[in-house]
Amino acid sequence: MNSAPLSGLYGPSLALVTDLYQLTMAYGYWQQGMQDREAVFHLYFRKAPFQGGYAVAAGLALAVDWLEHLRFSDDDLAYLGGLRGSQGTPLFPPAFLAYLRDLKFTCNVDAVPEGTVVFGNEPLLRIQGPLLQAQLVETALLTLVNFQTLIATKAARIREAAGPDDQVLEFGLRRAQGFDGGLGASRAAYLGGANATSNVLAGQRYGIPVRGTHAHSWVMSFGDEEKAFAAYAQAFPDDSVFLVDTYDTLDGVRHAIEVARQMRQNGHELGGIRLDSGDLAYLSRGARALLDEAGFDKVHIVASNDLEENLIASLRQQGARIDTWGVGTQLVTAYNQAALGGVYKLAALRPADGTGWDFTIKLSEQLAKTSIPGILQVRRYLDDHGRPRADMLYNTAAPLPETLTLVDPNDATRRRPVRPGAPFRELLEPVFRQGQRVLELPTLAESRALAQREVASLDPAVRRFLNPHTYPVGLELSLYDYRTQLILEKRPQRPA
Repeated sequence: MNSAPLSGLYGPSLALVTDLYQLTMAYGYWQQGMQDREAVFHLYFRKAPFQGGYAVAAGLALAVDWLEHLRFSDDDLAYLGGLRGSQGTPLFPPAFLAYLRDLKFTCNVDAVPEGTVVFGNEPLLRIQGPLLQAQLVETALLTLVNFQTLIATKAARIREAAGPDDQVLEFGLRRAQGFDGGLGASRAAYLGGANATSNVLAGQRYGIPVRGTHAHSWVMSFGDEEKAFAAYAQAFPDDSVFLVDTYDTLDGVRHAIEVARQMRQNGHELGGIRLDSGDLAYLSRGARALLDEAGFDKVHIVASNDLEENLIASLRQQGARIDTWGVGTQLVTAYNQAALGGVYKLAALRPADGTGWDFTIKLSEQLAKTSIPGILQVRRYLDDHGRPRADMLYNTAAPLPETLTLVDPNDATRRRPVRPGAPFRELLEPVFRQGQRVLELPTLAESRALAQREVASLDPAVRRFLNPHTYPVGLELSLYDYRTQLILEKRPQRPA
């Protein structure tokens, strides 16, 4: 048994962050001599999370880091060599393990920058290279991009509800899915729009501002609320936020005011008070009135207690006087949606002779789950002010016609002609070429700023929480027609 289940988790090799079937398929490709056939995979989701109208792409920096350090260590290979099949024989032969020992990542990777708003069916990553390698990286890329995108999107929605001027603090570490879940959620929440985190390790690793107050236990340990506040103010004379609802909230505000008066006499100011229970709209209005009457109109009111975007929006509509929102469980666990549901699908494969492409498709009884063949790029058309108007998926391996038409992949009757000369930008950018990184990644703060610009550029109808407007995403007409042709070719034609 491992005596270091946490500190021993992240060793120098993370190559085994994968599902077993990726390795069994890799062995199968190697055994069949297919390992170097050039392939193209796309990573995408089908439907925006939280019944919303968009998602915020995230996780690329972590994916890049993982790919750059993809190596099988001696310990990895020893473990794989010890795996046994149902008949007790080694699952992987020594020759294949020797192949893995020398394996180096040599694929091309194109990706949507972190912070970009994205929509269903649009590739966030495109992996092109040897089939074995492109297959092997699936699981790690999905777990990194799925979770980060999910939490970044949740944070963007909370940012939207709070408005541009209020502070959003991520307070979720204690309710996160373990250390890694908490650390990853803090990063993604900041990218999506949170101002700071309570997670000190995330502050250290990612440069995120850290913020916090104190717990009810601080007040309870003194037995007297005013004494507890005074002691905290003595420790942090310029950085105190008092939690005022341990006993009676409005009495707690009055006690905070008494201590704030003493602080002011000593040349310091109370930073804020925090409400963590009760009717937050009513209590915040009462607290604001008490603070203003006492001359403390600049003291912030922080609220926590299972907040999420819909509740924050409701509290604001009720006239709550809250200017700082501490969001924990609902944010870091994406409480109302457990996972993004991103997928990773093969879309093109070189034939055995190495000429041309065989474009591949995965069929489903549900049209929405039928994949899109080709080597895809996403073209975002813009209005005269640079705001998004519509996105077009097209196959870069086929020439584009002079006249372009977007077709809804789930409803062929919904078509949108593209105005000639309409401005656009291509979303997928080169990240790796033949396994070498060619893109200087932005800082987390830069990606956060991009996310806020991107979300703000969307029409408010797309951003709304309830029944958002569907942003137009279509297949270029010739790609749609080719996809339909492939569906008819692959689907059995049974007589009625």
